[in-house]
Amino acid sequence: MWQEEDNKLKSSLTFKDFEQAMAFMNEVAAVAHEMDHHPWWSNVYNKVNIELTTHDAGNTVTIRDHKLAKRIEEIYEKFRS
Repeated sequence: MWQEEDNKLKSSLTFKDFEQAMAFMNEVAAVAHEMDHHPWWSNVYNKVNIELTTHDAGNTVTIRDHKLAKRIEEIYEKFRS
């Protein structure tokens, strides 16, 4: 689900429709806020692109990114079933 390139964890996800993509993003937003680690992301209709990097560590991938990525995967799985 994740590819590491350019010092970022990247993922592109597809959903049934815009409403489902927005519901996913809202759930991820709550988790990101809780973890105080926020993604760069974009959304067009049913597609969500996410990039994770740790700015405080010089814009590189850290354990914080991997922890958030794991939580995002868990949320995404709920939408796929």
